[in-house]
Amino acid sequence: SDIPDYRSKGGIWDKFKPVYFDEFLSDEKKRFLYWQRKQELWESIRSAVPNKGHMFFKGLYDERKLIGLVTQNIDGLHEKSGLPKDIMVNLHGTNLEVICLTCGFILPSEEVLDDLDLEQGVPLCQKCGGLLKPNTISFGQSLREEDLDKARTLSLSCDLMIAVGSTLVVQPAASFPLIAKKNGALLVIISLSETPLDNDADYVFHQKMGDFLNRI
Repeated sequence: SDIPDYRSKGGIWDKFKPVYFDEFLSDEKKRFLYWQRKQELWESIRSAVPNKGHMFFKGLYDERKLIGLVTQNIDGLHEKSGLPKDIMVNLHGTNLEVICLTCGFILPSEEVLDDLDLEQGVPLCQKCGGLLKPNTISFGQSLREEDLDKARTLSLSCDLMIAVGSTLVVQPAASFPLIAKKNGALLVIISLSETPLDNDADYVFHQKMGDFLNRI
């Protein structure tokens, strides 16, 4: 969907050194740098549209065949596809929301980023004056336990797990397909590269999701 990725060569982390969560909390210059980068990326995030992979899962939901979706992506494209938030687990959060780190108030990102003027300083919560941050998980920031619990529950409840576009090496997300498999679910892996769980899967396709969908 034309959004720059993070890990590959030429991706976001290749261009920008990440700002760690403790740096964001303690260092005003780091907070400014963080928001400056987010502002630079905002238009591509805001204008991105779901691709056929996102719409495939929306179709499964419409046919009542999808009980949940767990994602490490923060682009918000599954929400844009029309999937309801209550069946989703955004393990690493979403760029479509901003959260106050003090009071927990959440607001749409466009209300902050569309008219953000960093010359006036980094944005602060209008309710309590606390620090605002995109509602994503930064380096050094803990995953939300409620999200992990929901992902485990979905893994134990499904009869088919489809793992798409993941190297399946980053924990704890990499454990969920194996939890499902050990609980009796079929496991399908669709990934450009080999994964540590290929031998455990019932079906493995080393290709892009779009190419896979063109075959079915």
